[in-house]
Amino acid sequence: MQFMTPRKAATTTLIAALSCSFATAQQQPKPIQTDSGKVQGALTADQKVVAYKGIPYAAPPVEELRWHAPQPTGRWKGVLQARDFGSHCIQFDRHADMVFHDPGPSEDCLTLNVWTPAEAKPVKKSGGLPVMVWIYGGGFMTGGTSESRQDGQFLARRGVVVVSMNYRLGIFGFLTLPELDSESPSHGSGNYGLMDQTAAIAWVRRNIGAFGGDPNNITVFGESAGSMSVSALMASPLSKDLFAKAIGESGAEFAGQHQRAPALAEAEQRNASWAEHALGSARLFYLRQLGTDEIVKAVADRTRNRAPSFRPVVDGYFLPDTLAHIYADGKQAHVPTLGGWNADESHPDQVTTAASLTELANQDFGPAAEEFLSLYPAPTDEKARRSIYDYFGDKSIAFSTWKWLEIQMKTGQAPVYRYFFDLPSPGDRNHSLALGAFHSDDIEYVFGSLDSRPEMKIRPEDRALSELMQQYWVNFARSGDPNGPGLPRWPAYGESTKWQVMHLDGDTHAESDKLRDRYLFLDRSWPRPAER
Repeated sequence: MQFMTPRKAATTTLIAALSCSFATAQQQPKPIQTDSGKVQGALTADQKVVAYKGIPYAAPPVEELRWHAPQPTGRWKGVLQARDFGSHCIQFDRHADMVFHDPGPSEDCLTLNVWTPAEAKPVKKSGGLPVMVWIYGGGFMTGGTSESRQDGQFLARRGVVVVSMNYRLGIFGFLTLPELDSESPSHGSGNYGLMDQTAAIAWVRRNIGAFGGDPNNITVFGESAGSMSVSALMASPLSKDLFAKAIGESGAEFAGQHQRAPALAEAEQRNASWAEHALGSARLFYLRQLGTDEIVKAVADRTRNRAPSFRPVVDGYFLPDTLAHIYADGKQAHVPTLGGWNADESHPDQVTTAASLTELANQDFGPAAEEFLSLYPAPTDEKARRSIYDYFGDKSIAFSTWKWLEIQMKTGQAPVYRYFFDLPSPGDRNHSLALGAFHSDDIEYVFGSLDSRPEMKIRPEDRALSELMQQYWVNFARSGDPNGPGLPRWPAYGESTKWQVMHLDGDTHAESDKLRDRYLFLDRSWPRPAER
C-alpha cells in the first residue's frame, strides 16, 4: 500500500478542493431577482431542478405583529442564500410521520420554497411553466414545508414550478378576540393562517415569472387542513382571483359532523373566556408580551384549561359568510377543481360490535337509524368494525369533501374531477398494514417521494401509481384536465357522466360512485349548522 507524505496529501487535498469549487461555480445557478431582493438557489443532486428555500414572503409576525394580518417583508441588500428551509411555525401537536428538516419552531416562520426546472427561463408577464402551490395539512395545529415527503423536486422534473409555504398555526394563526377586531381595519380577527397562505400566493403572482413560472396559471393544492384551506381560499374575496385551478386531498371547510367555520362572535366569546382563565388576561398588550413557550404550554394543557380549537372562522372579512352559502350563491372561484379522499380515512380506537353500532345509529340518527344501518351494515361484529371505520371517516373527512365537490360542480361553472385513493399501504415504521389507505397516505404518491417513507416496502404497484398520480396532477395544473397520453381515461364528475370517480389503486380505473347513497343520506340526515 502506498502512503502519501503529509505535504503531498495537503497539496492533493487543496487541488481537490479547488477543483470542487470550480465545478460548483460552473454549476451555480444565477441569482433570481424578487421584489424584495436577490435569492440564490442550489441545484438538486441530479442537477435537473433548482431549489430556493426559506425565502421570506412576509414580515416576521412577532411582537406588535403577533395576531396581525401578514405585512410586507423589507428589502434586503446583497444576495439571500436560499439553500436551507426556514423555521417551521410553532406547533401544537406532532404526528409520528412528521419529520422536519429545518432550524426548529419559531414565530418568525413566514417563508416559502420554490423548485423550478434547471432549464426554466424567466418570463415577463405571461407564459412560462405551470405553477403548483402546496399547502400542508395538520389540522391547522401542526405541519411544515421541510418534510421530505413534500419535496417539490420530483414534480418539478415534470415541467412545473412547485412552491410551498409555512403559515401560522393554532392560537398564533387563528385567535379571535374583540380587541383584535377593534384594532383591525377590517373589524375582524382570526384567519391569520389563511391570510398567510394568501400573502404567499400573492408573492408567487408577483415573482414567479423570474423563476420561469406562469403567474396566470397557478394551481393551489393541499391535503387535510391544506385541502380545507383550498376550499376556503376559493371562497374568500381576498384570494379567489389569485389562482387558476384547485386540488383538494381529503378535506373541506364544509359542515359535516365536525367541519364548520364558527361565527366570529361565538369564537371570540369562547377564546376570551379561555384566555382569561389559562393565560391570565385577554388584553392584547398583555398577550403580546407573553413568551411563546408560555402560550404553547397553556394550549397544550387541554385537560386543565380546555383550550378551544383554533381554526378558521366566519370573520366577515376573509370569509364574509359560511362556505356553504358562498358556494351556493356561486361567489367562489370558478376554476377547474380536482379532489377526493382515501379509502381508510379514520380508524377509531373504540371497540365496536354489531350491538354497539346499532346503538350508535339510534343515538346519531334516531328514526333514520334503520337506513343508516343499511348503508353502514352491522350483521356481524367484523362487518360492524368496518362500518364504524367508514362512518368515522365519512363524518371527519369524506362527507365534507364530497359536499364541496358537489356544490362546486353545480355552481362553479368549471369541470370537477373526483378520485378515490384505495391502494392499501404496504405499511411502514409509523403505519401498520391494518390501516389500509390511511389519511395522508396519498402525499408521497403525489410528490413522487415514496423513498422518503421510513422502512416502507415499496411494491411495483406503488411506483406505478405514484407515476400516474404525479402525471395526472401535473396535467391538471397545466390545462385543467388530468388526462393525457398513456393514462387511463379520467371522466369529469357529474350527472352527465353518471358520477364517475377515478379509483387510484393497483388497477386505476373510473367507475360510477358506489358510495353516493351514503353521502346523500348524511346530507339530508345530519342537522344543519344553524340547528346546532
